[in-house]
Amino acid sequence: MDNPTQPPDVAQVLKHNRTQLYQHIATRLTLAVALFAMPYAAHLVGYDAALPAFGIPAALFVLIFLALRLRHGSRLKACEKVLRTYPLEYRTRVVKKGSEWKYLGNVHTLRLTVRGQNGAPTLRALNAATVRRWPKEAEKGGAWFAGDPAFGGVVIVPASNDMLFVQPADWAKYEQERAQAEAHRRGLAEQAGISRLLEKEPNIMVGG
Repeated sequence: MDNPTQPPDVAQVLKHNRTQLYQHIATRLTLAVALFAMPYAAHLVGYDAALPAFGIPAALFVLIFLALRLRHGSRLKACEKVLRTYPLEYRTRVVKKGSEWKYLGNVHTLRLTVRGQNGAPTLRALNAATVRRWPKEAEKGGAWFAGDPAFGGVVIVPASNDMLFVQPADWAKYEQERAQAEAHRRGLAEQAGISRLLEKEPNIMVGG
C-alpha cells in the first residue's frame, strides 16, 4: 500500500469512531445499572449476604472512571478540528514503539515514516474513541496523517478507519521549532487546537 489511490472518507471515519465512542459509553452505563440493581435483585430473591451491597460502590466507580475517560481521554472533537484544518497526507509505515496504561486510555508511542526520508518524530497516540486496544491493522501498511509533526495531528488507519490523536512524545524538544514557525503555520495549529499540549493525565488522589 505504498501508493494509495485516494485518502479515506473523513465523514465515514468520524462516523466509525463516534459509533465506537457511543458503544463504549453504552457498555459502561449498562454495567453501572446492573451493579446498582444487584443488591435489590438479591433482596428480592431472599439473598441477604453482604456481597451484593458492593455493587453500589462498584457502580459509582464505573461511572466516575467513565467520566474521567470522557473528559480527559476522548479526542474525537480534537480530531475533527484537525481534519477540518489540515489535508491528509500518506505515510508509508507506522512503527509502534510501545504502549502505556493511563487513566485517560492506553497511550501508544509510534513513528510515522515516509520511504526515503529520515528524522520522523516520535509521537504519543491516543485512540480518538477511547478504545484502549492498538489498531493492529496499522502495522500491516501505511496510514494517513493530518496535522503538523511539531504540534500534533491525526492518524487514520485506512484498513479499519481507526483514528488516533497524536502529539510529539517529547513536547519540549520541538518548543523552539514551534516558536520559530512562520505565522501561517502557527495559525493553522491554533485553528486546529494543537498549539498546546493536550495529552495530560488527570491528577487523581487515591486514599486522600
